[in-house]
Amino acid sequence: MPGSGKTSIARALAERLGTYVNMGDVVRAKAAELGVRPTSENLSKLAVELRRLYGADIVAREVVRATIGYDGVVVVDGVRNLEEVEYFRSVAPTIVIAVHASPRARFSRLSRRGREDDPADYASFAERDRRELELGIGGVIALADAVVVNEFKELEEVVSEALELATRLLRDVHTQS
Repeated sequence: MPGSGKTSIARALAERLGTYVNMGDVVRAKAAELGVRPTSENLSKLAVELRRLYGADIVAREVVRATIGYDGVVVVDGVRNLEEVEYFRSVAPTIVIAVHASPRARFSRLSRRGREDDPADYASFAERDRRELELGIGGVIALADAVVVNEFKELEEVVSEALELATRLLRDVHTQS
């Protein structure tokens, strides 16, 4: 969910394991291409429209297209639905680590972040959460291979936990393939 710390953790994992790709950047790039102002509501509407027109896994397909030829671990940040997970699993060994934080902690982080698509107040934040859940993110979190809780800990501690899980899960997924 937005503000959980998934981007900070994903970037740190990528520094240690491979390369980093943010799925939201794919949607933001499309918004820029179309001249759409990158507000939370506009990006959510665009993401829904892209998925309606081209399939629920369109953003995942664009990520794979952008990383073709890369031989290593690709840390993908921002999977929003199970169709995206299924697509990634159809093209490469894939693990999913969900990052969880309470709504209170997430709102606090987003309030400080200052990105144009961040909510201005708690009502906007709650509406954004609703839109994220409608995209299917709840299913991704519920069926993740592991969950890391990013609350009441220093970031480096959470990153270490995520790295340990990722290393173990990657070893297991490569053994199975």
